[in-house]
Amino acid sequence: MPKYVQFFSTRWGIIGVGAFIGVFAQLLQKWGNPANMGICVACFERDMASALGLHRAAVVQYMRPEIIGFVIGSLIAAYAFKEFRSRAGSAPIVRFILGAFAMIGALVFLGCPWRAALRLAGGDWNAIFGLLGLIGGIWVGTLFLKGGYNLGRSQNTHASVGWLLPLTMLGFLVLMLIFPQVQGQDKSGVLFYSLKGPGSMHAPLLVSLIMGLIIGFLAQRSRFCTMGAIRDIILFKQAHLLSGFIALVVAAFITNLILGQFNPGFAKQPVAHTMGLWNFGGMVLAGLAFCLAEGCPGRQLFLAGEGDGDSAVFVFGMITGAGIAHNFGLASSPDGVGPYGIPAVIIGLLACLFIGFTMRKQVA
Repeated sequence: MPKYVQFFSTRWGIIGVGAFIGVFAQLLQKWGNPANMGICVACFERDMASALGLHRAAVVQYMRPEIIGFVIGSLIAAYAFKEFRSRAGSAPIVRFILGAFAMIGALVFLGCPWRAALRLAGGDWNAIFGLLGLIGGIWVGTLFLKGGYNLGRSQNTHASVGWLLPLTMLGFLVLMLIFPQVQGQDKSGVLFYSLKGPGSMHAPLLVSLIMGLIIGFLAQRSRFCTMGAIRDIILFKQAHLLSGFIALVVAAFITNLILGQFNPGFAKQPVAHTMGLWNFGGMVLAGLAFCLAEGCPGRQLFLAGEGDGDSAVFVFGMITGAGIAHNFGLASSPDGVGPYGIPAVIIGLLACLFIGFTMRKQVA
C-alpha cells in the first residue's frame, strides 16, 4: 500500500486531521456559523430535525450542509480506498435508543464532544464540566466493556442498506436547493428556517458543504473519534486517537487567538449555561451512550458513510432524540436546563445502565 495511503493511520496523520478540524471549525465560525459552534454534530443534527419540522424551536432551524458533507465525504473515501462494506444487524433498536439518549444528554449540556472541545478552545470554562462528564460516562462504559458488554456482530448485507443514509443526506441537500430560504420567511416549501438565533447563523452553503466533505473524507481515513480517544486511553493506555483530539483543541485555541474569538469566562458564553452539575451530568449520559454504541456522533456519521447500517440507526436515533428533547422541554438554553431535562438525564442514565448490565455475553 502506498505510503500516502498509510499516512492517515499514523500518529502524525491523526494529529493533522484533528488540527484541520480545529482550524476550520473556527474559520466556519468566522464565516458565519454560531460562536463556539463552528462544528457541533449534536447541535447541527438538532437544527436539521427542526428544519424538517420534527420540533419547532424557532431559533434552531437549518439544514446543516456540514452533516451532509460528513456522510458523503466518508462515502467517497470508503469507495476510493475499497473500504465500503454494507453491514447491519447489531442490535439496531438498542442503537436507536442510545442515539436518542445521547442527543438528550448532549442538549442538556448544549454540545457534542466536538463542541465541548471547541467551547473550551474559545474560553468557555463551562465546557470543563462537560468534558469531565464525558470522561466519566465513557469510563463507566469501559467497565461494561471489561465485563463482557457486546451488542453482537453485524452481518454483511445488501449494498443498498449501506447507501440509505448517504441517499437520505443527498435528499436533504436537494431539498435545500429546491427550497432555499426566502428573505424574512421562516418556511420555504417543506423546510423551516430560523430568522434569529443560532439557526440563522451559518456559513455559505457551498463553503459548509465543501468543509464537511473534506472532514468526512479525512476522518474516514484516520478513524477520528473523540469517544474512542478517551476509551482507548482508559482501556489500553493508547494515546493514538487522543493525540488527534488534543490537536483539535490546540489548533482551535490558536486559531481563536489569531481571529480574536477567544473570550474566557463562565458567564454569558454563546449558547451555553452555567449550571455546572448538569453540564457534567448531561455529558455523563452522552458519554456513556456513545461508549455503549461504540462511537461518538461524528464517528457514527463516518461509519454510516462507509456502509454501516447500525451507525445509521444511531444517527436517526439522535435526530429523533432532538425532536423529543425540544418537544418535551428537555433541552437546555442559555437560561439553564429545560424544565424536564434533569429527570430526562436520570431516566437516560438508568436506561443506559440497564442496557449495559443486560447485554453481556453469558459466561459458560
